[in-house]
Amino acid sequence: MGAFAVLEAMPVSGVPERWPALLVPGLTGSKEDFIAVLQTLAQSGRRVIAVDMRGQFETGGPEDPRAYTCAALGNDIDVLAHTIGGGEPLHLVGHSFGGLVTREAVIDGRTKFASYTLMSSGPASIVGVRERAGRTMLAELPEFGLEHIWHTRMEPESLAAGVPDEIIAFLRKRLFANSPTGMTTMTEQVLSTPDRCDELTQVEVPTLVLYGEHDDGWPPMVQSEMADRLNAECVVVPGAAHSPAVEAPETTAAALTRFWNAAEARLLG
Repeated sequence: MGAFAVLEAMPVSGVPERWPALLVPGLTGSKEDFIAVLQTLAQSGRRVIAVDMRGQFETGGPEDPRAYTCAALGNDIDVLAHTIGGGEPLHLVGHSFGGLVTREAVIDGRTKFASYTLMSSGPASIVGVRERAGRTMLAELPEFGLEHIWHTRMEPESLAAGVPDEIIAFLRKRLFANSPTGMTTMTEQVLSTPDRCDELTQVEVPTLVLYGEHDDGWPPMVQSEMADRLNAECVVVPGAAHSPAVEAPETTAAALTRFWNAAEARLLG
């Protein structure tokens, strides 16, 4: 399967007393999107790992587009989760496109998950502003490459938002490290993924739907309705948009820790 780049946080004691957690980023993201919550999450007594999916940033990937479908990436996550958990249950979090990928692992994989969190994700392909951005990227990426995407969209957006220079430099480095084949296929996937909520409800894993009140990905109402369909707990993070772990890390970490602890209590009780 190859090596996967990760960030790992451990309790200060160095001895995890609770089940571990695996965090999976979105389409243009990476493991660094979870830096602000990793150590806080680990302090509840568990090992917490954030990963770059195949073809993302510091994880390499092949030129074969079939390696970047939701099903293929979901199989990667299933294998990683099984390895990390060592046969014990594991908490799984998928952010944005990572939610569509991790859902494949929950539905079709062999790993026993202690809980599942869909963070700023949706029931099917993305809609609205980010759908339009995705279609633009899909049209331009094969012809003009990542350099064009950076200079015409991502850099201007970062500058307009007042992102610090060192973060802009990181975002540029991260984008250019991605596999263009992977980016193209994953964009196709986020624009075409079918609704699998009915199948997910059959798994009977404790589920949390968490999103920012100003999410500009899947609309908050769509995510709220998804939570109802999944009989899932729903947490709306005040002041956050599409990246609660970045925009409201303390609130997000507290919600995840509470949910994870409650799921473990129910399963062990």
